[in-house]
Amino acid sequence: MDVVDNPAEWTAFSRVASADGGCWESTVVIEGMHCAACTMVVEDALRSVPGVRAARVSAASQRAQVIWSQDLAKPSDWMHAVQAAGYRAVPANDVFAQARRKAQSRKALWQWLVAGLCMMQVMMYAWPAYQARPGDLALEYEQLLRWASWALSLPVMLFSCGPFFGKAWADVRHARISMDLPVALGMGITFAASTAGTFDPAGVFGREVYFDSLTMFVFFLLTGRWLELRLRDRTAGALEALMNRMPDSVLRRAADGSFERVAVRRLAVDDLMQVHAGETFAADGVIVQGTTQVDESLLTGESHALQRGVGEAVIAGAHNLTGTVLVRAQTVGASTRFAQMVGLMESASLTKPGAAQLADRWAKPFLMGVLLAAAGAAMWWWPHDPAHALMVAVAVLVVTCPCALSLATPAAMLAAAGTLARSGLLVRSLPALETLAAADTVVFDKTGTLTSDTMGLQSVVCRPGLHRDTALACAAGLAAQSLHPVSRALVQAAQREGVAPWHVHAVHEVAGQGVHAEVDGAWRSGGVAAGVCRLGAATFCAGDVPQVGGDAAQGPVVHLGDSTGWVASFFLQEALREDAQQVVRTLQALGVGVHLVSGDRVEAVHAMAHRLGIAQVRGACSPSDKLAYVRHLQAAGHVVAMVGDGLNDAPVLAGANVSFAFGRAVPIAQSRCDFIAMGDTLGTVAFAWGLARKTLRVVRQNLWWALAYNAACIPLAVAGYLPAWLAGLGMACSSLLVVLNALRLSSPAHASPAKVPTGRASHAGPMVLRPQE
Repeated sequence: MDVVDNPAEWTAFSRVASADGGCWESTVVIEGMHCAACTMVVEDALRSVPGVRAARVSAASQRAQVIWSQDLAKPSDWMHAVQAAGYRAVPANDVFAQARRKAQSRKALWQWLVAGLCMMQVMMYAWPAYQARPGDLALEYEQLLRWASWALSLPVMLFSCGPFFGKAWADVRHARISMDLPVALGMGITFAASTAGTFDPAGVFGREVYFDSLTMFVFFLLTGRWLELRLRDRTAGALEALMNRMPDSVLRRAADGSFERVAVRRLAVDDLMQVHAGETFAADGVIVQGTTQVDESLLTGESHALQRGVGEAVIAGAHNLTGTVLVRAQTVGASTRFAQMVGLMESASLTKPGAAQLADRWAKPFLMGVLLAAAGAAMWWWPHDPAHALMVAVAVLVVTCPCALSLATPAAMLAAAGTLARSGLLVRSLPALETLAAADTVVFDKTGTLTSDTMGLQSVVCRPGLHRDTALACAAGLAAQSLHPVSRALVQAAQREGVAPWHVHAVHEVAGQGVHAEVDGAWRSGGVAAGVCRLGAATFCAGDVPQVGGDAAQGPVVHLGDSTGWVASFFLQEALREDAQQVVRTLQALGVGVHLVSGDRVEAVHAMAHRLGIAQVRGACSPSDKLAYVRHLQAAGHVVAMVGDGLNDAPVLAGANVSFAFGRAVPIAQSRCDFIAMGDTLGTVAFAWGLARKTLRVVRQNLWWALAYNAACIPLAVAGYLPAWLAGLGMACSSLLVVLNALRLSSPAHASPAKVPTGRASHAGPMVLRPQE
């Protein structure tokens, strides 16, 4: 634990959570959790540590998020608290975590094998007692078979039942309850009663022993738990795949030109790193030597290898496929897009949908009710047959375990989030999937969302006496301060034409309107002194803007103005994304109302809507106009999803019921959207819609199954019609069925959105999405 208390190591599994740097947010893996009651135990243990401000735990993802004050606590303090509670907390990027999980998996497999072998032998010894008629089996032979069954049950109790008894003892010591306590009580009661019957055949428990039932339901429980953990790892596999993608070290070029291998956390901006074929890029950077192909599929959803050469960017987490390249690091550590993706997915995996929060809230009261029901059933049956009364109590303790109920919602949500992540769409919060499934209206922004990020400068109209290059230089200087697609197009146009952008300062961007700043220098012609200039919409730039007709008026237009009025207008060409028309048709086929709102000119917006077949359209909208439009739809009873660029549409994205930030220029750390698209495929929006609806159906199926199982089996157990071994089998199968049902959402059939045939979008029918099936 001394290592994790070293502040130099905190950045490996934590990030600063306060402006003054006094609080840290750490993500750790919690080993040994199985149900909602376990999460409550771990959360209580973490929150009891002085200095821990907040803690969130998810049983489905096996992770915890801890916010703590470095002045009052150390990581070892709250890690020890988790360990004292009977669990283990390790940093999410612990290099030994995978080896430890393999060792635990092997031990669990051995426990299962021992339980299975002993169960078969005990069943063989119990068979004569079940088949023999009165007088067929001599008393000494019957006693010998009981002793043999007792001896074979010992390895099961001492070795195979270890996980159950260990957690139950921790519950007793800390005066709490989890699912392992009633299960361990059932095992202990069965073994104690059967042992009493073996040592004292003439006693109250001597009429019958239950070693066969004991070994059988232990075997079934271990089978279900082992398979459940394996399947649960697959549902959260996208996060694990991302976490394991980064290398531990990298080759960095030293001052003398040689290369040394250093830890990734020691990498700094402007360092040169050598990346060989088969290795992973450890930082965002630009290639300065060599060419290669890279695989960004896990980060952007792009399935094809991408060619990268000198001067082109590579991103952390991408896989180098073919050649050795020299890369200059531009962004390292927690600032990389990869690190932001991991942080987003970790945060999402810890959010709890409403149904999961309800299950967590009722887990402890439910388990208390289980103990009372078992005690009541035992008291009811005791006067008739004490041995049978104990076995009825055991059946009640085992069959009512709430594992299936607590896993019903998060298992399905995590599986869906993992599938979307592999498709290039990150989920910020799991409850957003519930909202998206219920959404009946989508509002699209136009520029950079329905249209591609790349635009071309078509023409420039300047006021008399002003040279085109001068206007473009000033506009590029202002545009360089914005991430809007139009701004990027102006900067790229200046670069292509060899025009150097002017230097600006005191920059301020008004969302949905434009950017203004003070410009250094003077106009090259016209003799206008430097001052405040504006770049943006016509209403944002003072002065009379000339009217231009023809084809140029159909595309986006941005205007430049100074203190005297209008200076220049820049007309750009934009192209629809190749899958935009298909996505609109698919959503309409799903019964979703499609709307288009944009800050662009009314003529351009209506022309775009006509091409896409969108009837509800609004142009020349400010950010407040867009928000008012969404509020009007919500007031009419609609559940609205907004798809925008993530920055200029921030108010309306925040005001919608559920929102998508689209485009690679969106800083993940700044965006507060529910879904963030990492690639360039608009089809992920329609894909997410279909998958969200199927996810909600799976959640409902899981909940109904879990509730129906408990409603049917509890009365049977109390009435004495459900033997202990069948109770164990039912419990294992119940949890397993829930996880298997959730796993359908992460099957290969749902691994990526349907592809749109290039060049035939206008003639194709509605896109068929497999998640709707």
